[in-house]
Amino acid sequence: MTDLTHSSQAIVEQKQPPLAASVTKDEALYTAKPWTLIWWRFKKHKLALASLIFLSICIVITVFADFISPYDPGEINKLNTFVPPTRIHVLHEGSLQRPFVYGLKRSRDAETARVIYVEDTAKPLPISFFANGDAYNLLGLFPTKTHLFGLEGTKQKINLIGTDSLGRDLFSRILYGARVTLSAGLIGVAFAFFIGIFMGSISGYYGGAIDGMIQRLMEFIRSIPTIPLWMGLAAALPITWDPLLVYVLITIILALIGWTSLARVVRGRFFSLKTEDYILAARLSGASEYRIVTKHMLPAMTSHIIAATTLAVPEMILGETALSFLGLGLRPPVVSWGVLLQDAQNLRSIALAPWLLAPGVAIIFIVLAFNFLGDGLRDAADPYGH
Repeated sequence: MTDLTHSSQAIVEQKQPPLAASVTKDEALYTAKPWTLIWWRFKKHKLALASLIFLSICIVITVFADFISPYDPGEINKLNTFVPPTRIHVLHEGSLQRPFVYGLKRSRDAETARVIYVEDTAKPLPISFFANGDAYNLLGLFPTKTHLFGLEGTKQKINLIGTDSLGRDLFSRILYGARVTLSAGLIGVAFAFFIGIFMGSISGYYGGAIDGMIQRLMEFIRSIPTIPLWMGLAAALPITWDPLLVYVLITIILALIGWTSLARVVRGRFFSLKTEDYILAARLSGASEYRIVTKHMLPAMTSHIIAATTLAVPEMILGETALSFLGLGLRPPVVSWGVLLQDAQNLRSIALAPWLLAPGVAIIFIVLAFNFLGDGLRDAADPYGH
């Protein structure tokens, strides 16, 4: 009988820890802060999480572009025009070696006069990591010549994505161009974010004549075809202006056009929220209009603002790319993905060097990543989601 009692107690003790763990988990769920709950939901969206990791890596690469890129993006080499992407090898004459590339032999086709590059398999060139190269200022502060990789002791270059019509390394130019394109999109969205929330809040909260005027302004902006509007605003910028000033003004132009979508979302949500019981209670308790808007109404539509803002970044990126591609936005010597795609306007160049479309591939991946991230954030921040 005593043995049976001890066995029963042992069984009860074994069952208690899972119950305690379940209670602890429920307590953590009920006491978690809103941003913690959003993160827990977001982690379940695998595609959005992968996009966040991908975009984080892209941002780090962009910040340290001058260190990661092996060459100066503006360095011209007329003897290495339209060089195909360099292949990296680890086997030479059947033996395993450190990563290396072969030298190139340059010749010309007698019939088409096209330059042909052939690998010289008798001349392996080992790739050096943390190699010395062109001088630059790391993060704009520290002068150095160290690059992540390169070829030392030879005039041969390693062109991972090939070269353009002037012999400039396309890989280095894409990394430097990412700085301009991504920052233009993010800065443009930041401007559009504040303008859209401000105009949408006023329009939805007050309504009446104020709402009518703001809505007519939004409809006027949205009714103008996008590309002609870009062309008109960009053409008003003098060609003689500094490229940096043009870059700033292009981002402002993108923001002045892109704020209407967010403003419409905010306005619609404000119309539905201002009749809610807790908003009426806050108004009756004497809360100021500023506090009602910032402490009660805007936090209630976090998911909509996050989704609209995140999905607006690709629009800004595509806008800058389209303007620069048409020659109406950023101009050389500024390097952006839109400027790089100008070389792809010539069908002959594409036929000879299809790798010139590499900036377009980069744009596709970045835009898709932002869209997936926006979807994941919207679902995670939805208070009615499961």
